[in-house]
Amino acid sequence: MLVHDSTFIWIAVFAILAAIVNGLGMFILFKFRAWAEKAKTYFMCFAAGVLISTPLMLALPQAIQKNFYAGFMALLGFLFMFFSNEFIKHLTQKEALAFGIVAAEGIGIHSFIDGVIYTVTFSISILTGFLAATGLVIHEFAEGIITYTIFLKGGMKEKRAMFYAFLVAGLTTPIGAFVAYPLINKLDQSTLGLILGFVAGVLIYVSASHLLPEARGEEKKHSSLAFLSGVGLAVFIVLSKLL
Repeated sequence: MLVHDSTFIWIAVFAILAAIVNGLGMFILFKFRAWAEKAKTYFMCFAAGVLISTPLMLALPQAIQKNFYAGFMALLGFLFMFFSNEFIKHLTQKEALAFGIVAAEGIGIHSFIDGVIYTVTFSISILTGFLAATGLVIHEFAEGIITYTIFLKGGMKEKRAMFYAFLVAGLTTPIGAFVAYPLINKLDQSTLGLILGFVAGVLIYVSASHLLPEARGEEKKHSSLAFLSGVGLAVFIVLSKLL
């Protein structure tokens, strides 16, 4: 029972921290727009480095160890995110007026899944959860800025846009974590391995096909260094734990 309690504390701390960092990104954009726009790229690159390293070094090997078919679930997780993204792109191109609503829905679902990822990864091990959660929390800063900007482009006034953006992108993460916890807690190790495989595929997609391309589209000096710093941090933490 104590293990479950300590796991829940880790999940709750990082899920709530994600919401706070998300809101902080919006607030800083509101107060210091030029700095926030510049810093966003570096946050995304650093988060991408952590998030691409975690599933490849830790989450996926652990998942396959628990269930041989976890690799197939990783592929399914990657494809799920790919086609979800394509579907949202199709809608936004088809109905330009609905761009803000559809984009907000996509971000809300994505943030909810982030919360589920916290629960799954921490349920496997504190190290796996810590690494995945670190990358996800850091990328929340950029996501808060992006969501807030979407609502502003939709014609909302600044304070109302910040309020709705926080509801969509900030609060959905702890909600996802708390909804998933009692369900994940009841699963056996083999099933948990399959779900972790799916999560690993999602993390690889978020890093390689979402964060990096968006960050590279706004190429900034030293952005590659920020990415490698994220990779280096993940490698250092994993090796220091294993050695």
